[in-house]
Amino acid sequence: MGKYVALLRAVNVGGTGKLAMADLKQICIEAGFDLVETHIASGNVVFESPHKGAEVKSELERRLHDHTGRMIDVFIRTAAEMRTVLQASPFPKTDPARTYVFFLSGKPPRDALTNIRRQADEELRAGVREIYVHYPSGMGQSKLVIPAASSGTARNMNTVAKLVAMSS
Repeated sequence: MGKYVALLRAVNVGGTGKLAMADLKQICIEAGFDLVETHIASGNVVFESPHKGAEVKSELERRLHDHTGRMIDVFIRTAAEMRTVLQASPFPKTDPARTYVFFLSGKPPRDALTNIRRQADEELRAGVREIYVHYPSGMGQSKLVIPAASSGTARNMNTVAKLVAMSS
C-alpha cells in the first residue's frame, strides 16, 4: 500500500470551486482508498492505495468530475515525495506562512524563473516538480505572475509540513 497526498487545484478558493471536505473524503473512500484524511478546506487529502500514482490521479479526477460536473486538476505526491519537497525548501529560515510551493504536473520549464512578470521582493527557486516562492510582503500583496505555475496549485510551507506529518 502506498501513502499518497492529493492536492486539488482551485477548490474553495475565492468563492469558487466549492467542495465540502466531507464530500472529498467520501469520494476517496468510494474510490477504494484507505485511511483517508482531509486537511483544511482547500482540497488536501492523505490516503493509502495499492495503485500507482497515475492511476490514483486518474480515478480521483474522474470521480471529482462526476461529483462536481467540472474538471478538477489533482496533483499527486507520495509521502516520500512530500517529505522531500519540505526538506528541499530553498527558504528554510523564512516565515512558512509566506513561503509557498507551486506543485506542477511535471518538471518546471527552463524559463520558469525567467519568464515571470511584476517581481518585487519575491524570491523564486525551481524544484523537481515544483516552484518555491518566498513572498516577504505576503502572497496577497504580491503582483508576481509566474506563467509556469498557472496550471499548478500552491500550498504554503505550514500546510506542506502538516501534510508531511499526516502522511508519515
